[in-house]
Amino acid sequence: LSILLSLLVPAHATRSPDCGGILTPAGLSYIAEVSKPHAETVLRQDLMAPTPPDLFPSSPQPGSHVNSVKVTELSLSLIPHAGLRLSIDADLGVTTAPSTTKVMRLSILADLHVEMNPEGNLELVSSACKPTVEEMQSTEEMESKSSSSDVDQEINVDKVCLDVSKLLLLPNEQLMSLTAQFPITPSCQVQYLPLAAPMFSEQGIILSLQTTFQVAGMAIPLPVSPVPFSMPETATSSPSHLTLAFSEHFYTSLFFALEIAGAFNMTIPGGLPCPEITPLPLQIGSLFQEDLPVLLQAVFRSSPRVVLEEGKATLKLFFTIHIGAGPPAFQSFLSVNVDMATGLFLSVVDTRMMISAAVIENIELSLAASDVGPVPAALLEELFLPTVREEVPAQLNVVLSEGMFMPHIASFTYTDVNVIIHKDYVLVPCNLKLWAKTG
Repeated sequence: LSILLSLLVPAHATRSPDCGGILTPAGLSYIAEVSKPHAETVLRQDLMAPTPPDLFPSSPQPGSHVNSVKVTELSLSLIPHAGLRLSIDADLGVTTAPSTTKVMRLSILADLHVEMNPEGNLELVSSACKPTVEEMQSTEEMESKSSSSDVDQEINVDKVCLDVSKLLLLPNEQLMSLTAQFPITPSCQVQYLPLAAPMFSEQGIILSLQTTFQVAGMAIPLPVSPVPFSMPETATSSPSHLTLAFSEHFYTSLFFALEIAGAFNMTIPGGLPCPEITPLPLQIGSLFQEDLPVLLQAVFRSSPRVVLEEGKATLKLFFTIHIGAGPPAFQSFLSVNVDMATGLFLSVVDTRMMISAAVIENIELSLAASDVGPVPAALLEELFLPTVREEVPAQLNVVLSEGMFMPHIASFTYTDVNVIIHKDYVLVPCNLKLWAKTG
């Protein structure tokens, strides 16, 4: 297999997107809301450190220190064609004397943009940072008035902006998880690779991804997409946090990878009907010295194909089914070509897309080869159609039953999901939900 794959893999695979996502302003607001506890933890660790943090280097009170930090506001807003604006307001309890605690408002404005590092991972980077501080109240009014000039003191910009870069460590860890390999079957994995840094528009953050599949540890060359895929633009602002999009080519590539991995090679136990149906069972009986169970082995003679139309997904399968007897060794005496189309049902559970073969829409059997003489089409259908109609979708669904991980980042799952099938692509609008951590 590995030799075959190495011959198939082109020297430079063409890089074109086959899926992607748009993180909407509503999604940004949710991420900002759930990021407040993390921001508070990072600021507390640094500003309340036992070592004097030198937050206010020009402060006349050398003994002053921060004894509480509460993030009151954290927001993320889009700057179209550029990046994001991060805004944080935090109330700091600052002790300046044994009996005096001031509440200072620390405000941080930082511009963020997303870069793609040499490893192919996306990174949030702070490109500008501006902190300001003002006094809110004091435990002693007289102290407050006498020290009001301290509000004009310089704030240690380097210190605060270093904290902003520490805030980005966790999001960047999560972004790295986007390019992890996810298993589909024991020998087949999928990986989503960003093709470039995302684009920022009024709609949201638009990210294009290329799906790659590995079989037995080797990347496989995928069929070339007949149509370049780009993220479809939604006509109106979406109430969902995120809209994922998958091209028709994405689904065809998935089934192609599973075919290469041998996941759809099926052995179907199939008893032939009783000898009243002649002449086939008698002819078969003359080939073997003893009674052996009849088996059907299905292999692809052409790669499966997925077709997407409005509201409907169809999987087209092109099998050759070898009918034979065994064990010890399988001996084929008849080969039948089977062309079938089955409707696909798509749904989402957590971060996985569940795919199942639902209704067989049409199925055609034709004789490919025979060691038992000519077999009329009507007899082929009578003998094998019921078994094929029942077993092929059932075995497909066993392979697909675990679902396929969609692009996602660590700690977040998808809720309130819709799956909308359009011609040539599937849209999945959904909301984000932060997993509750235990322990």
